[in-house]
Amino acid sequence: MTGSLRRRPMASAWAPMHEPLFRSLWIAAVISYTGTWMQNVGAGWLMTKLTMSPLMVSLVTAATTLPVFLVMLPAGALADLVDRRRFLLITQSWMVAASAVLGILTLLKVVTPWTLLAFTFLLGLGAVTNDPAWQAITPEIVCAENHAPAVALNSVGFNVARAVGPAMGGLVIAAAGSGWAFLLNAASFFGVIFFLYRWKRPHFEHLETGRVGDALLAGLCYVRGAAVVRSVLIRTVAFSLAASSLPALLPIIAQPHGATGYGLLLGSFGFGALAGATVLPRMRSRFSVDGVVVFAILLFAAMTFAAGRTQSFGWLSLVLFASGTAWIAILACLNVAAQTMSPSFLRARALSMYLLVLQGGMALGATAWGGLATWVGVPQALLFSALALMAGLVTVPRHRLTSRELEFTPSVVRE
Repeated sequence: MTGSLRRRPMASAWAPMHEPLFRSLWIAAVISYTGTWMQNVGAGWLMTKLTMSPLMVSLVTAATTLPVFLVMLPAGALADLVDRRRFLLITQSWMVAASAVLGILTLLKVVTPWTLLAFTFLLGLGAVTNDPAWQAITPEIVCAENHAPAVALNSVGFNVARAVGPAMGGLVIAAAGSGWAFLLNAASFFGVIFFLYRWKRPHFEHLETGRVGDALLAGLCYVRGAAVVRSVLIRTVAFSLAASSLPALLPIIAQPHGATGYGLLLGSFGFGALAGATVLPRMRSRFSVDGVVVFAILLFAAMTFAAGRTQSFGWLSLVLFASGTAWIAILACLNVAAQTMSPSFLRARALSMYLLVLQGGMALGATAWGGLATWVGVPQALLFSALALMAGLVTVPRHRLTSRELEFTPSVVRE
């Protein structure tokens, strides 16, 4: 595999915001992400009102995660076969319908635990089907030099929503109930839908035809034969499995500080991500991609260890802030590498494999670290997680990250 990315001047962290298309979509996406976090809080809270069974409560998360393993790869293949704009309009409308129906049923007080799980699964199905196409359109709405900071800003938007959404969801649920949180989530999708409806997507340059199964097989064959793709996936799984402990165990760490404290800690993580996105272009202009990622992983490992040993709320807030900074640096670099690791006509399929490894690794890792924490305690589990993060650095010499931004070709011809 070739060496790491050539160091060169990078665009400003906020440069993509000067492009009207990206700015409009980013704002709409943050609103949509906020609604999704409100939905997650509402679903978990409603299940505790319907039943106190730990199994049923845990199945809420499982119902959201299961579609990742079921449809992520076919969704990527389908997104490479059809017009991604129309495809996204369908998936976004699907999620509007699922959220709205669940909200109405909840307000009518006819929701059962299994009804809630069914609609949670339907929402997860829509989100997972949406993800590969959503990630694949980023290069189509920004110029090439703004691609890397645009990816970082997308991650920042998600983390800002993760900081704001749960707090807003808690306020809405306390004031009006989970049903209204679900309805607000349904409304939050309309900004994205409006953007997609008005977006005049340029003509296709490459449009593959055929069956989804054949397209999926072609994507798998490409991954098997492409060293750059294997390197990105190996680095991603090494990180996601080890790093999932902190977000998974944070509710337990924050328990002494109450629900408000938990929300503030999530906010610290989100603001750390915002700070990380601001300094990331400068770091990428001075250091290789691998240099940035290695430093960020070491920082995240240190903060993971510290989170299990810190009792003070103030210090814990600083730990979460630093964790958010490292988190955004790692994921932004992985995302750019994933978006540029394949030809444009294979982009959604390659991204679906990357997202499967990332999200699946986070889900499996969270389960494993939760089980270990039950056995040895949270501080020890976080210690082992930090050691696993550092152990994952052995993959760096043989699987270096590259990003072919200079040679990157969009999947459409710009007019």
